Amino acid sequence: MSAQRPLEDGIVKDFKVNLSYGAYLRLDDVLGAQHPVSVPEHHDELLFIVQHQTSELWLKLIIHELKAVQEYLAKDELRPALKGLARVKHIQRTLTEQWSVLATLTPSEYAEFRSFLGTSSGFQSFQYRAIEFLLGNKNRDMLRIFDDQPGARALLEDALLTPSVYDEFLHFLARRGHQVPAEILQRDVTEPYDYHAALVPVFREIYENAEQNWDVYEACEELVDLEENFQLWRFRHLKTVERTIGFKRGSGGSSGVGFLKAALDLTFFPELYAVRTEIGVPR
Repeated sequence: MSAQRPLEDGIVKDFKVNLSYGAYLRLDDVLGAQHPVSVPEHHDELLFIVQHQTSELWLKLIIHELKAVQEYLAKDELRPALKGLARVKHIQRTLTEQWSVLATLTPSEYAEFRSFLGTSSGFQSFQYRAIEFLLGNKNRDMLRIFDDQPGARALLEDALLTPSVYDEFLHFLARRGHQVPAEILQRDVTEPYDYHAALVPVFREIYENAEQNWDVYEACEELVDLEENFQLWRFRHLKTVERTIGFKRGSGGSSGVGFLKAALDLTFFPELYAVRTEIGVPR
């Protein structure tokens, strides 16, 4: 038995004209984008860079998908919107699992090159902020951080001015005949979404009559999955930071673990959680 597999006759070998795998993916650019700054270069800095660069690529895809979900909901096309949310959920799981790779970086290893990072910090990830904006956690003050990055600021401004995924979903429910309060439909979408008690009965009606509202019932659960995945990602981030730097301040000036803990209290779809207390309780 041969240990070598011969190339099949039909395999393309000439790429002077044909498009190659590396050219299509721009691998020279991608694989050449890792530039450690530690002097002398520390072995583990490449792990740190690759971890964050791959995360940013996945965040880019989440933004791409969430924007499509917004458009589908605005056109009352719920099925492809649900497909988009399902894809985002799988990306989220991949992002969460990635923390286990960075967690192999010990405190002493990270200390060897952390000082070379200067004031750079994941807090400055404009794509992460854009996702929060797209899901309804908007904060106009964040724009100032990206004044020197016109492309990043433009992305965030667009997300700030556009109805969030949840806003679009609530408008969709209203067009389907559900009694979404007018003040929610007319709210200022540049402001962060706040809890509205009057919306809870709308979701209770959907959940307690699931057979008659199956598609929106499913959409509600998809949104809850998305938020839960986001919280799991935040928690793994917090624990990875805690095991790597303890309670030191973040390199970008944040309080570090304390700042990340506060983020666990943020919610995107508060009524979808509040309704769970009401379901099954006599009216």
